[in-house]
Amino acid sequence: MFSTNTYASRRAKLKNQVSSGLLLFLGNEESGMNYTDNTYHFRQDSTFLYYFGLDKVGLAAIIDADSGEEWIVGDEITMDEVIWAGPQPSLQEQAGRVGVAKTLPKSALEATLKGALSAGRAVHFLPPYRPEHTLKLHHLTGWSLAEIPQKASLEFIMAVINQRSYKTDHEIIEMDKAVNISGQMHLNAIRATRIGKYEYEVVGTVHGTARSGGGDLAYPIILSVDGQTLHNHYHGNRLESGRLVLGDFGAETATYYAGDITRTWPVDKTFTEKQKEIYQIVLDANMNVINALRPGVKYLDCHLISWRTVTEGLKNLGLLEGDVDEMVALGVPALFMPHGVGHMIGMDVHDMENLGENYIGYREGLERSNLLGLKSLRLAKELEAGFALTIEPGTYFIPELIQLWESQGKFKEFIKYDKLKSYFDFGGVRIEDNYVITADGAKLIGEPIPKTIAEIEGLRC
Repeated sequence: MFSTNTYASRRAKLKNQVSSGLLLFLGNEESGMNYTDNTYHFRQDSTFLYYFGLDKVGLAAIIDADSGEEWIVGDEITMDEVIWAGPQPSLQEQAGRVGVAKTLPKSALEATLKGALSAGRAVHFLPPYRPEHTLKLHHLTGWSLAEIPQKASLEFIMAVINQRSYKTDHEIIEMDKAVNISGQMHLNAIRATRIGKYEYEVVGTVHGTARSGGGDLAYPIILSVDGQTLHNHYHGNRLESGRLVLGDFGAETATYYAGDITRTWPVDKTFTEKQKEIYQIVLDANMNVINALRPGVKYLDCHLISWRTVTEGLKNLGLLEGDVDEMVALGVPALFMPHGVGHMIGMDVHDMENLGENYIGYREGLERSNLLGLKSLRLAKELEAGFALTIEPGTYFIPELIQLWESQGKFKEFIKYDKLKSYFDFGGVRIEDNYVITADGAKLIGEPIPKTIAEIEGLRC
């Protein structure tokens, strides 16, 4: 946890950004994995953590934007809970640790909210991303289930985004920790890779490293020789000579700040020449975007820098032909990089995505494209000091997508489909780093993690 003053200051700022009414914060509940008492790993709601810092099950909170009053809502633990989970501080003690003077029992929450609504006061809440939140809001307000998503408060959403988007020095310290653990996860994975092993054996090393760092995974591990599948969570492949391993995984610290790192390495001790060619293209794209980072630059333009670099590289290999700018404008490189070049990161690996991607990554007058690749760009607007983000260009050879485009005759004047067939077993390459935007540029989050061809091969010795 941060200091009491940190949470109090965050809430004070929030009150000044919302005009009137009650702000409702729903903490998360535990969810049964296969029966009630055998639960999935508990993860508290990030916005609740940001403003109230309490990593406990079954809590909610209220802020009265008019009077300034604040309440933690919850119940004291029972003796049965003490027996099974151990003693806990009282609710009042927990509230005091984050500077909240008042508490309410859960039984009072419904009457409090319905009383405010009856008096014509606004009840602000954020978009529910768990079904139980929607059900809870239905019970607490009387609104129909269908109404709940539409009644999420845009004023509240934008107030939270306007705070959480700008990382403080204290937050960057936590993110440094997350990335440093993530880096060790990658180093251990690269060193653990051996011909004949299975992917799940390396995954065990990765997860163990995350846990040994005091936290856990920031998101499910992506580690596969089938790197052309962007979110590949299958880990049953045997590691065979001639293949590449794409590893996209990161740690979440005990304070719930995330790292999000990707590296790609050979199963063998060294890259093949073909692998080096594609890897260097992606590394060039990674560095070209990093060199462009500064306040005022649209991240959409950074995405286009990565597409242009990939297009130029593949043209030099004879896989594409024609004018590079024209290909980028038409979306030809989406065949090889069908995702966005990065996203915001912080307490969530895709920071605040539950509040709405378009509110976080776009603005009025900057609309999301429908083009493959660009439609998946989560951050497009101008960068500002304090933004923390990922830079993750890639190049993939997806046989099914290549065959579809070829059957449609799509961009046949640019794409050398006959030459792409020799890459159908290639997989993919992605290289990802995390940066924070500064007043005059950008700063790497965490210590540098090996990523040049020589550095990666050095780890494979």
